[in-house]
Amino acid sequence: MKNLLDKEIEKIIQSLWDMSDHLYENPELGNQEYQSMQLLADFLKEHDFVVETGTVDLPTAFKAEYNSGKPGPRIAYLAEYDALPGVGHGCGHNLIGTMSTGAGVALSKLVNETGGSIVVLGTPAEETNGAKVAMSEQGIFSDIDAAMIVHPGDVSNESGESLAMDAIQFSYSGKSAHAAASPEKGINALDSVIQLFNGINALRQHVTSDVRIHGVIPEGGQAANVVPDKAIAQFYVRAKKRSYLDEVVRKVKQIADGAALMTGASLEISNYELSYDNMITNEALSKKFTENLKKTSSYPVLPAKDSYGSIDMGNVSQVVPAIHPYIGMNKPGLIPHTKEFADQTITGDGHQALRDGAFSLAMTGYDILTDADLLRTIQEEFEINRMK
Repeated sequence: MKNLLDKEIEKIIQSLWDMSDHLYENPELGNQEYQSMQLLADFLKEHDFVVETGTVDLPTAFKAEYNSGKPGPRIAYLAEYDALPGVGHGCGHNLIGTMSTGAGVALSKLVNETGGSIVVLGTPAEETNGAKVAMSEQGIFSDIDAAMIVHPGDVSNESGESLAMDAIQFSYSGKSAHAAASPEKGINALDSVIQLFNGINALRQHVTSDVRIHGVIPEGGQAANVVPDKAIAQFYVRAKKRSYLDEVVRKVKQIADGAALMTGASLEISNYELSYDNMITNEALSKKFTENLKKTSSYPVLPAKDSYGSIDMGNVSQVVPAIHPYIGMNKPGLIPHTKEFADQTITGDGHQALRDGAFSLAMTGYDILTDADLLRTIQEEFEINRMK
């Protein structure tokens, strides 16, 4: 039957390449991906998927489903299609969106025989306020048995981990005054931000090595001779596990409170982007995908790489068995979030990665639909991890 999947991929591969190249030529930023969303949604409609847009109240999100009408597992493929400012598709989301769409369409041609359902989810704004967070919170995955996405890379890697992350803004308000003539009448909000940075730097000695804390000062005053009455710091705080991240964030907020007390400024703390949970790879699902990719690709699949980034797929992995592997574009050392990375997606190697990724995703979905023991193993592992 997997030979039939290969034939189904071959029937649509030129369309997938054309769509991916179109996304590359017409990049859209997060939550602005109207044309990108419509391109993928229309293709799924052409292949008899029932498509709804505006999922979880996000205009550029969608849910497409092909239901066999027979009982069986529900497989979800996640599509991303947002670009980066100034870079375009420097993270290869043009490939991600078309790989997942292609896998869903190919597998839908066999699901009437196997039973079950295929769901393709359009998940905008991964680079900023990832839609997968809202989808996870609002129950989109409550009836899904496995969720998969493949990310392009320089080389292929098994699915691994990512860091949990909170994006926190500290807004200090003080009192302006002439910095030379009457400094005693001012309350320096910028001094609060400086003390916040100093306190966080002291904290770094007393956290585990996986923690990452990095920040900027988007607002710190307008003129050197005016005491700044407003200053803002924004930080990403990351850790390997959500439970430990919450502990670190508590300490960071205490430091922020202390900085306000030291200067007399008032403080407002808020999240300026959505929080991401750490990625928990389902190893049984990952092993099956890796087996299929090795059969498909002519390039090696390396072990999971150490990751110090954060992805909204982490939130998905907390509520459903999930994987987030990488498929190589045959250019070791290629750096993501660059124009060079974007350009590689439309080369022959980029196109081959798209085909290999879509086919491997489809094969893994087929395995879940037809192998009850595999599905049981995946589910048992998920329940064990959830209790930890």
